[in-house]
Amino acid sequence: MTVSVRPRILSGVQPSGKLHLGNYFGAIKQHIERQDTGECFYFIADYHALTSLKEAEEKEAGAAAKNKSISPRPARQILAENVRDVALDYLALGLDPAKASFFRQSDVPEVCELAWFFSSVFGTAHLERAHSYKDKVARGITPSVGLFTYPLLMAADILIYRSHLVPVGKDQEQHLEMTRDVAGAFNNAYGEVFPLPDGVYNEAAVVPGTDGQKMSKSYGNTIEIFAEGKPLKNAVMGVVTDSTPVEEPKNPDKCNAFALYKLFSTAAEQAEMADLYRNPMKGAEGRGGRPFGYGDAKTLLLAKIDSYFAAARERRKQLARDPGYVEEVLTAGARKARAAAQITLQLVRQSVGMGTRPV
Repeated sequence: MTVSVRPRILSGVQPSGKLHLGNYFGAIKQHIERQDTGECFYFIADYHALTSLKEAEEKEAGAAAKNKSISPRPARQILAENVRDVALDYLALGLDPAKASFFRQSDVPEVCELAWFFSSVFGTAHLERAHSYKDKVARGITPSVGLFTYPLLMAADILIYRSHLVPVGKDQEQHLEMTRDVAGAFNNAYGEVFPLPDGVYNEAAVVPGTDGQKMSKSYGNTIEIFAEGKPLKNAVMGVVTDSTPVEEPKNPDKCNAFALYKLFSTAAEQAEMADLYRNPMKGAEGRGGRPFGYGDAKTLLLAKIDSYFAAARERRKQLARDPGYVEEVLTAGARKARAAAQITLQLVRQSVGMGTRPV
């Protein structure tokens, strides 16, 4: 594939709740770092969020039934607030609207039209093999048509901007391969319209959750990016560790707290903490004679997380006081994105014989 000097880069994030460290190191950090390297389109996937929105509403209602202090939100409020939270998070963490088009997916309705064109050339057997669809079926959940056709809309998200590069986590590799298959199917049927996008996969290790599994909202094991104070402390101190006695040597390579610490620290700091794991009495005089234990490691981790996001946390608070600015950013981004999308749709319509829209 021939890529221009400034490749077109596309990625999105689903507004399904508070973003966490897994989201940051798996995607957001990469998105922000790449905004100087190409023509970037980053969207908040609110169309996609509709496939799980009722589940979120039911989950809140269930939590409220057990805890009267919780006020459950209707689905429309959940979606609107989640979208705004994602926008605030990205802007606070360093996304520059002057460098990247940042917008709501639903503000570019052409993606739905393109998904329909793709549905006419792509087989259902491919969609039945999608991991997200198979997972829901395996769990006894009746999937919606939207969940079944999710890969087609994702393909439209990527291809409508004729993207070259798609920075995503490895868990999205199958969807990206499907996108390439969709582009190939359309090109074979109607002529070369779409480039085949390449995935850019983050090579960072999987971010462990507080229970040691991959950090995920669905597992309830997250540490939120913008948590602070007691909620942040409770999450960090709740990281699961083994039962090795505090005075005994410990293996840093098998510790969830150390794995998280590595994300925020220098090589020298990592080596120093690893040495304390293996030699817990080192520097004990500075701890009142105590050996170095998991609680000490978590305290250092807490300080690292708090410091790392401190400036962004304050920036987010400032942005939250100016909702008009956030809306202006999303609207301006949508205008740029939609202009590019309409050019692609015109090429698609001409390719299938529909011609230019008269209205």
